[in-house]
Amino acid sequence: MKSCPRCNLRYPDSSTSCFLDGSALVQVVDPRLGTVLAGRYLIERVLAEGGMGVVYVARHRLVDRPCAVKIMSATHSRNKVVRERFRREAKAAQQLAHPNIIEIFDQGETDDGMPYLVMELLEGEPLSEVLKRGPMQLPVALPILIQIARALARAHDFDVIHRDLKPDNIFIRIDGTQSTVKLLDFGIARSLHEQRLTAQGEVFGSPQYMAPERFSSIDAGAAADLYAVGVIAFEMLAGRLPFGAEDVGAILVQHLTAPVPSLAEQGLSVPPQLDALVRALMAKAPTERPVDAHRVHAELVEICNGLHIAPPTEPDKTVAEDWEPPKSLPPTALDRWARRILTFEQMLRTAYGPSPPAAMRRLVDRIREQVDDVRFLRSQEAAEQDKLEVIEAREREGRQRFGFAADALGVDVSRARNEARQAHLDAAAAASHSTLHASRLRQLQSEIRALEEQAGAGAPPDGLAVAYRSAADEIDAWQRTLLETASMRQRADQADRIVVDLEYQIQELRAGLTRLEQSSERERAQVEATVIELGRRAETLQNDLLQLATELCTPLRSFPALAPMFLELEADG
Repeated sequence: MKSCPRCNLRYPDSSTSCFLDGSALVQVVDPRLGTVLAGRYLIERVLAEGGMGVVYVARHRLVDRPCAVKIMSATHSRNKVVRERFRREAKAAQQLAHPNIIEIFDQGETDDGMPYLVMELLEGEPLSEVLKRGPMQLPVALPILIQIARALARAHDFDVIHRDLKPDNIFIRIDGTQSTVKLLDFGIARSLHEQRLTAQGEVFGSPQYMAPERFSSIDAGAAADLYAVGVIAFEMLAGRLPFGAEDVGAILVQHLTAPVPSLAEQGLSVPPQLDALVRALMAKAPTERPVDAHRVHAELVEICNGLHIAPPTEPDKTVAEDWEPPKSLPPTALDRWARRILTFEQMLRTAYGPSPPAAMRRLVDRIREQVDDVRFLRSQEAAEQDKLEVIEAREREGRQRFGFAADALGVDVSRARNEARQAHLDAAAAASHSTLHASRLRQLQSEIRALEEQAGAGAPPDGLAVAYRSAADEIDAWQRTLLETASMRQRADQADRIVVDLEYQIQELRAGLTRLEQSSERERAQVEATVIELGRRAETLQNDLLQLATELCTPLRSFPALAPMFLELEADG
């Protein structure tokens, strides 16, 4: 693609000069700039470049909404595994539909086969940049941690594990003491229901934030994300990582074997409940961490309330239903072409009088016909785009409804999991007491046998009656403990059944969301194919317009009287 260095109008590679100002065209450094992706997203400028590809600032032409477009590099797109991870990033984040998770609007492939995804355009900076300025105070840190826990609760409710949670992947906008958190980069996230992409022994993630089990298993679950939250919380409050070493191997050993540090030991004045929570999150064994992210969220809110710190407001549980698609395309280049045609006709009259050459007249007529054809194609494209917007709005609403339902069930199942864990711990403690009573009784029985042998046929020795009474008391205590153990096991079994029932309900929500997405994907694919074809035809005609306009304007530049009109064209361009 080429562009005019003066007016920035874009031309196909076959063009050599700009019809507006006659300037020689130059090759565009990034040919995607100024192009329209999928008939909807106008690529405006580069936002960031990385190993995986380029992120652009773009604008949705139909609803005039800014967005970010992430396009994978050609190098990575040739790798099927990387392409699939890129697709999953879009799918995982898109289905979660949570205010603390970056919103994915769209995904697909460019005309040259590069995968892309369209995201909301964020304001703020990564948490990693915030941490460079030093430790964070509790009134700032706790609301951020609460929002991280909320986002993870939604992800885990839908069985999506992030697997690379770190400050670089947490975007923060801080306004005074108010903060807004967005979790980013689900590129290596894995749904527990999908076939895994990671090879045996292959480790992905950032070692400083990885749970011990991540170093030995690729099947680490939600508890591994919670471990990362503990590390991040420690870093936010202490201003340093809990474990630090020069190489990955040393960090691995520390995560596996080093005692979990305490915030209080760092000289920090934090509530004991918060210190205990951070240490629990970094427990070596996954089963010793909080039962889930909902539990972490509940404890953080409780800590905030105890400190009289206002926790961030809960997301609005209502679903907007008053959305309407745009009625027509916003002003486009077609309006400009209509004005240009009027200028072209004026130029012909000025240059040739009332009877311009037939060839020049035909060029203007062809331009007018091309503009009408493009307008017709664009109006058809706009109608199809409206259909897409309706499909996406319906899908968005569905995701919100499923998400709100999962939130409610997630809180219930979290409470049930916590109760089940406590019931099992109580039952195990009661069983241990029962074993202790049995051991004591066996010891007393040995003492009684020894005393009875001493007695023989004579008088009972001193202590035999005491031993008998102690044995009877131990038997009574043993029986009471057995009853308590049975009762506690029954309570634990009942709690387990409640957990299973609630998890089944969440599983049904996931299945419902999957059906919604599959139905929407089929419907959307049909409409998108039509949009792409209409857009391709319109783009071809618009390129032809540039060629026709160049052919018309080249001989007209020799007329000095037309200079003001060329300036007018250039200004409008």
